[in-house]
Amino acid sequence: MRQQNLFDPSDLSPSHQAILLHYAGAKSLSVAQEDLYAAEARRQGVAEDDLKTRAPVGKSRTAHSLRTRQIRWWQQDLKARGWLERVPHSRGRWRLTEPARKALTPQEPGRVMLGFSTELGVALWASAEDVFDRLDQPITLILTSPPYALARPRAYGNVRQEDYVEWLVDTLTPLVRQLRPGGTLALNVSNDIFEPGSPARSLYRERLVIALCDTLGLHKWDEFIWHNPCKAPGPLQWASRTQQQLNVAWEPVYIFTNDPRRCVASNRRVLQQHTEQHLQLMSRGGEARDSVFSDGAYRVRPGSYVKATPGRIARNLQSIPHRGNDPALLDARRRAAEMGLPTHGAPMPLALADFMVRYLSEPGDLVADPFGGYGTTGVAAETHGRRWISTEKHLEYVLGTSLRLEAMAQRASVAS
Repeated sequence: MRQQNLFDPSDLSPSHQAILLHYAGAKSLSVAQEDLYAAEARRQGVAEDDLKTRAPVGKSRTAHSLRTRQIRWWQQDLKARGWLERVPHSRGRWRLTEPARKALTPQEPGRVMLGFSTELGVALWASAEDVFDRLDQPITLILTSPPYALARPRAYGNVRQEDYVEWLVDTLTPLVRQLRPGGTLALNVSNDIFEPGSPARSLYRERLVIALCDTLGLHKWDEFIWHNPCKAPGPLQWASRTQQQLNVAWEPVYIFTNDPRRCVASNRRVLQQHTEQHLQLMSRGGEARDSVFSDGAYRVRPGSYVKATPGRIARNLQSIPHRGNDPALLDARRRAAEMGLPTHGAPMPLALADFMVRYLSEPGDLVADPFGGYGTTGVAAETHGRRWISTEKHLEYVLGTSLRLEAMAQRASVAS
């Protein structure tokens, strides 16, 4: 479902869109004309002096710079469309209009623009279906949280429940084709979807799992439970009003692989600290008991757990607050607010992405996210030395991701 938006760039040229990127990504709310020319010179790959080279034009043969004149024409066209305005009482400075700053700007189908890049990754302003069919590198991990099938869509919109499974399978098909043998797909979806007008939960998750396996040849590796202690009480209608359902406290992250025997997952990369009790047990020489439990299913022998190990194997249920300690995200949101840009209301917690990136990939592997949002997958991949590529159809979220990576780099610089 396409987001309804008065500021839809579907009929803008790539050059118009590049001009918008300069304004939307500005450090201040406005951009001086000379700074715009310099940015366009870099984009066009020409020297700034060459950009301003004059040549005789028209019958009068008056000297003008054709390149800067073209930039001003794009600028005036965007002003006529309601995107840009002059800054009052300030010569040569332009800015995004107030409605344009508050609106989400979806990329036109079929167009791909570079939002920004790092040494390890690239964030594209584009829809996934316009990028991953053309990717020529094997992907090790697809880590993503697509828009949920909500009855009341968020600002970025979502597909209706009845169309959700087919839409998501179609979107993921080109990425799954690019998975290396033993590669994985980690998919976070909602547990809060109900049959229309009913307190009965939808079976869309079960249908999705079966469709991904049957259609794309995947194997279900695990159903990781993400417990979110910060999750708001709900579902409001069925838990608080009719008082039938329990409050939801978790969401699934389904993990699939195309080759179980060669799956690159390793629990050694996500070992957790031993409890103090277990450390004391090892220091005492291990178990002294010789006991049988659960009708013989488990047995403890003397000397068990005497060997020191680097950590304990993580369980497939992790408690991760949605509002975790993520100062770079807070910095990015604050900076976006100062710039008048809308922020993403439901980013994946960094600790969850961090766990999945370490568990399901190795340094140097390629990690992909077709629903980039505010760049959590990219941040986790960047932190742990994985290459990454993300697509996001809304310009403002691409810019938010760039602010987040920038804040992360600045904090790392200060810490060092």
